[in-house]
This record gives sequence, C-alpha cells and structure tokens, in this order.
Amino acid sequence: MNAQPLDWNDIHFVLAVCREGTLSGAARSLGVNHSTVFRRISAIEKKLGVRLFERLASGYLMTEAGEAMHKSGEYIEDEVLGLSRKLLGGDLHLSGVVRMAVPDALLMKILMPHLSAFSQQYPKIQIELIISNNYLNLTRREADIAVRVTQKPPETVVGRHICTMATTVYGSTRYLDNQADNTLETHTWLMPDESLEQLPITKWLNLKHPNALTGLRCNTLLGLYEAVTQDFGVAALPCFLGDPDTRLTRILPPVDELASELWLLTHPDLRRTARVRVLMDFMTEILEKEKALIKGQLPI
Repeated sequence: MNAQPLDWNDIHFVLAVCREGTLSGAARSLGVNHSTVFRRISAIEKKLGVRLFERLASGYLMTEAGEAMHKSGEYIEDEVLGLSRKLLGGDLHLSGVVRMAVPDALLMKILMPHLSAFSQQYPKIQIELIISNNYLNLTRREADIAVRVTQKPPETVVGRHICTMATTVYGSTRYLDNQADNTLETHTWLMPDESLEQLPITKWLNLKHPNALTGLRCNTLLGLYEAVTQDFGVAALPCFLGDPDTRLTRILPPVDELASELWLLTHPDLRRTARVRVLMDFMTEILEKEKALIKGQLPI
C-alpha cells in the first residue's frame, strides 16, 4: 500500500497521544472523545502503512516510526506556532513599508499636516512618499497606494471614490487690480505642461477662449499656484489650493468642466494587507474631513 500525505490535523492527533501516552489523556488535551482519537490514530496508521504505537494495557507506546513522527511533528508544531506568533504580532504591532503616490498639491496642502498623527499611532509603519502627478503602475508595485485625480481609474485597481475636486480660475488680487480689462482672454495664462495632460483646463481654454495667451507652463500645480501668488497671471487651480489663500481671488465660480474626481486606489492583492489597509482607512478619514474644502464649498 502506498503511503498517503499527512496533514496538520494528523500530526496534531499523533503528538497528543505521544505526549499523553493514553487515548483518554490525548482526548482531554484535544477536547474530543476517546473514540474519536482511536479512530483517527487507526486511520493515520492505515494511511501511512506503518504502526505508530504499540497498544499495551498500560497505554500507547511509540514505535520507531512513532518516535520519528514525534520528533518531526514537534518541529513542525514549533514552526506553525512561531508563524502564528509572527503573524499575530504583525497584526498587533503593525509594521513594514507602504509606498504611497500622491500629487504634490494634495500632499502639501491637505495630507502632510495629518501624516505625523498616523506615524504616532503606527510607529513601526514606514511611509515612502512618491510625489507624482502621473500614474504609477500599482500592478508592478511601483506604489502600494495611490491618491489620484481622475474621471476614470484603471480597471486593474480597486479603491474608494472620495469626492469631486472643484477647480476654478484664480488671480492674485494685486494682479487683477492692475488689469485694465478683466475679460478672460486678455489675461496672461499660466498653464500645465503635457505631463499634466489629464487636467481639463487646456481643452476648456481652447474651446472657450481660443485667443488667450499662455505666459508660462509648469509640470506641477504647486508651481502654477506659486506663480499666481507672485502676480504672474491667472491659472486654473483646485479650490483647496486657491480658496484658503487670501492673496488670491476667484475669477469664476467653480467650473463644472474643470472638475475631476478624487480617488484612493490600491491593487486588489494588497487591499487585505494590514499595513496598507490601516493607511487606506486613515487617508479616507482625513479626506472625508476635508471634503468641503476639496469640493470648493467653504465660505470665502
């Protein structure tokens, strides 16, 4: 008869009999009845094609095969229990690295002030920030979590829709006061470059004001924002950037065509990873608290 593979429950029952020396003692340690242990040991011996115990009036004594299984079984048990402790410790003391990709403006103006609270709560989790306005490949683990502004996330990721991110056109009060004509086409426009082609401002401006002149291009929203505060011209900025700054003035109410959707994304294989999950939950909580600002609904 060919021997069949063991499973952990087999080893568990054999170890109990090895340690207790009797079926009744093994049954008590396992929390089962005497007949269950008898049937399981008999079935295991039949499966292996060897006798593990000599049945004596005084109890069950290990054969040479039983001794070998006892030794190997304790090693396996130690490994299993060690793994359980390691995993339990990982849950109780969350640790490891989480790579998070975040657009520059969202990080600096909304998220960064809160991340120290996360580190205080989970000191063994190390956050690696990737300041990026472009898509990183979550499938290739270029990032574990991505905060993204998009109308439609890739189908290969999962995540949470936070809210609509309102955008409108801003100029500094000093710049606007110095303009003889405040129609939009007469302003100097500060525009994103091709690396931010997902932003709708270029298409909108070409459609609504085709004769508008561009005075500067930049590959970050923070760069455009800074240029606006320095009286360089006007730019389409998220309301969370423009509204809190008393140096800036909305030229228009939030423009529907310039709005985008804010998402918190991860790869499906990572969503149940503990350190990723707690950071996702934390980020969701923070972004939910800042919704009114992101949606351009705070009084100005």
